[in-house]
Amino acid sequence: MPQGSSHRVVMIVDEGSNPFELGIATELFGLRRPELGIPWYDFTLCAPGPVVMHAGMFAMSGIPGLEAVERADTVIVPNRPDPENAPAGTVLAAIRDAAARGARLVSFCTGAFTLAAAGVLDDRPATTHWRWVDLFRSRFPAVKLEPDVLFVDDGDVLTAAGSAAALDLGLHIVRRDHGAEIANAVGRRLVFALHRDGGQRQFVERPVPAIPDTSLAPVLAWAQERLDQPLTVADLAARAANSAATLHRRFQAELGTTPLAWLTAERVALACRLIENGELRLEAVARASGLGTTANLRTQVRRRTGLTPSAYRARFAHAERLRADPTPTRP
Repeated sequence: MPQGSSHRVVMIVDEGSNPFELGIATELFGLRRPELGIPWYDFTLCAPGPVVMHAGMFAMSGIPGLEAVERADTVIVPNRPDPENAPAGTVLAAIRDAAARGARLVSFCTGAFTLAAAGVLDDRPATTHWRWVDLFRSRFPAVKLEPDVLFVDDGDVLTAAGSAAALDLGLHIVRRDHGAEIANAVGRRLVFALHRDGGQRQFVERPVPAIPDTSLAPVLAWAQERLDQPLTVADLAARAANSAATLHRRFQAELGTTPLAWLTAERVALACRLIENGELRLEAVARASGLGTTANLRTQVRRRTGLTPSAYRARFAHAERLRADPTPTRP
């Protein structure tokens, strides 16, 4: 996002759209956040006409029409309770036009059906809710569906698997646009733990644990305080009083990822925060984040952010404004 300007986010609301996803988008992109000290998003809802929201909960009218999409930098497309049926032709045409001029396209849950129906997902990776995987594959075989992840970031097209995953994707977009420090501040405001990245599994068939204290949270918090140390999976297992194999199963069950992948992601997140905080020496960043060498730092940061450390610093230098008041914002 260019500094000093507001990125225009337009969310299309269609007949039967889910109000939960609407609320997530409004919370992330629509609320003013003066405490961050940076230009925030310019958020607008639009619709092809008066619409009734999912399950007839309420109706919406008097909001801008689809012409608002023409000015959007990011377009959030509508999801549907009936993915068997295509959205209105006017909605699909607006999405195609947005894609043609280079706007970023985002879908939540069954919104992937909308993107696919508009023809913008052919030969591209995407995800959708696990419940609709078979239907999606049968209708859109040209899409490279990834059914077992929370969200997919394919550059200018991003798709989230379900309602809760929309929040994961939304914060990922904030992190991509503004950097880790800003995304962490927004996550604190939402009281949302930034543990999950897009590659984690979207659905794990398991009962809700009867005793919350048996979760991995204490081990995760312990490790996050020691990322500068040479932590290994064996160290995490010892802290959890588990074997390495048992810890691996617990991470897969609770977080949908492996201990090593989680540890690496946390190290990269810390490295990004250090870079945003003005640390110029890559050797110091690599050492403080536990990534070890500058070569590994460059590889991991680029793999997870798409930017080199120097490009990341140049892009997110504005995060210094946030550090004027590092106190977590009350929700």
